[in-house]
Formats: sequence, C-alpha cells, structure tokens
Amino acid sequence: MTVRFAGVDVGAVSSKAAIVDAEGGLVGAAIVPSGTSPAGAAEKAMLIALTDAAVSPERIEAIISTGYGRESVTPKTRSVTEITCHARGASVLYPKTRLVIDIGGQDSKAISLGNDGKVKNFEMNDKCAAGTGRFLEVMARTLEVGLDQMGAIALETDKPATISSTCTVFAESEVVSLLAQGESVSRILAGLCNSVAERVRALASRVGIHPEATMTGGVAKNVGVVKALENVLGMPLNIPDEPQIVGALGAALIARDLGTHRNEG
Repeated sequence: MTVRFAGVDVGAVSSKAAIVDAEGGLVGAAIVPSGTSPAGAAEKAMLIALTDAAVSPERIEAIISTGYGRESVTPKTRSVTEITCHARGASVLYPKTRLVIDIGGQDSKAISLGNDGKVKNFEMNDKCAAGTGRFLEVMARTLEVGLDQMGAIALETDKPATISSTCTVFAESEVVSLLAQGESVSRILAGLCNSVAERVRALASRVGIHPEATMTGGVAKNVGVVKALENVLGMPLNIPDEPQIVGALGAALIARDLGTHRNEG
C-alpha cells in the first residue's frame, strides 16, 4: 500500500498541514485560521490536506506536529519545534539556504543553517508584536487598507516616512499623527515596512547574515516588507510559492524520515 507522511503546523494565527509522498514530494496542503481552537483548526487543516492529496487517513504513516499548538494535535507521532521544521522545509526547497527568516502572525525568527541544512543558531522576537504579522494587521486597520494591499501601496513611493517607534501601540499613535499632518498612506506604509525590516535585520545579525536567505511565513506575501528586507540585508530573498506552509512541509519531511527508518528497522 502506498503511504504518505504528514506535518501539521499550528500557529497563533493560522494552522497549516502538508502531506508528502515516499520521495518527499508535496502532494497536498492546507491553510486555515487557528481561531479559538488549535485542536479543531489542526483537524480541519489535516482533513483539507488529505482531500487535496486524494488520500485516506489510514494511509498516513507518520504525523509530526509543530508550532505553538503542536501538543493539541491528535493523532500525532511526535512533536518537533518550529525552528527545526522551518529549517528543514526551507533547506529542501532551497538547498543553498544558510539563513531562514520566518515572520508569522505573532513572532519573527532568524535561523542560521549549516552546510548540512541543520540549525546552527536562532533568535526569536516573541515578546512583542513589533515586526510581526500582528503589527502589520494593526497598521492596516488604522490606515484603512487591506492587509493584502499594504505591500503594493508601499512600493508606490521611494520616500518612506520615518517611523521611530518599535512598539505597536506607540507606532500606531505615530501613524495617526502622520495622517493628521497630511502624510500620504503610501509613504507611511513604506516606513512601516522599513520598520519591520530593521527589526528583523537586527535578529538576523545576531545569528549571522549569510549570502543566501529564504523567507517563510505569511508576511513573505507582503512585497513591501520583502523589498525592504532585501534592501537592509543587501541581497535578494528566496520566497517560496506558498511561504506559509514551509513549517508544515518540514514537519512532513521529518515524518517521512521517521517512517522510513521505522520501516527499515
């Protein structure tokens, strides 16, 4: 019987599932809001991914869970940290990657990888919403623009406004003041993108800024933040086709390793 392997990444904002085949190829994936029930979101993501892969639950050989809500996933074979899973997913997609920048809804991470693709060092910003998806969500609401429009609007100017506050609450007040002064929304958004980029650059500098970097997480879909990060890092970033599922993909690949070793044993 053909078997498959699954990874479930339960984040604070969204839950993702990925299914790979025996060769490690991605055959199914899903992204759903985490809402108030991590367990329910994980189950929903898994069911959608199974449908996408056209596979029944009985054919899943192993399941690895990761993310904030990883312990809420049932059934699971094992739980693995999101640092390890994002590193694995990014290094498989881009084998020369030596730096992974993951910006999610509630935290941001900089992960240094060795030549073998394994984690050497990492830094996290998980104490404050600044530099995360939540920060951008608050600013989008304040500026009355769609979250998916922010990046494109930010790229309409080459003269970003200066946002000096790194705290989300103070930055929001600063944005309101700039609007009152007649500052354009595009310049404010460009300034906010630069603010996120500078915060993430500081994280990356602590683990080492290496010549090939990959960005994962939902904020990788914001072209304004991507461009600002590329400017401050001085190099282009690899952006996966679906950056939100990279952690789940890494988890699924670890599940494949586990299942393969088990069968060999």
